[in-house]
Amino acid sequence: MATYLILAAVVLICAYAVYSYIRKLRVGGGCCGEREAAPKRVKVRDRDKRHYPYVLEVTVDGMVCANCARRVENALNSLDGVWARVEDVGSGRATVRTKSAPDEAALRSAVRQAGYTVMSVRQAA
Repeated sequence: MATYLILAAVVLICAYAVYSYIRKLRVGGGCCGEREAAPKRVKVRDRDKRHYPYVLEVTVDGMVCANCARRVENALNSLDGVWARVEDVGSGRATVRTKSAPDEAALRSAVRQAGYTVMSVRQAA
């Protein structure tokens, strides 16, 4: 009888674990946006690097996961003539390409509205 109770408990625990994992995949989770769906990626139509003569390295504070990186990328990519990609979430480093002379204030404002802070903006080597 005790064997059946232990087996039932193990089955219930496994079922709950599978349910939680599927829900996390479907609904999201993690450090930010807990229980929110992951934000959809804002895609840049023009992905030809030759069209973006200005390249900046932007350091953003507050990013700790892939959802954070996507929010920052989306905020920057929604600006006209900007193509951004977060290179390293741990260091907060993003590469930002612009078609015209970069407007640092606009970049900082977009990132701030996404909930993060720009620590530095410099020309990429």
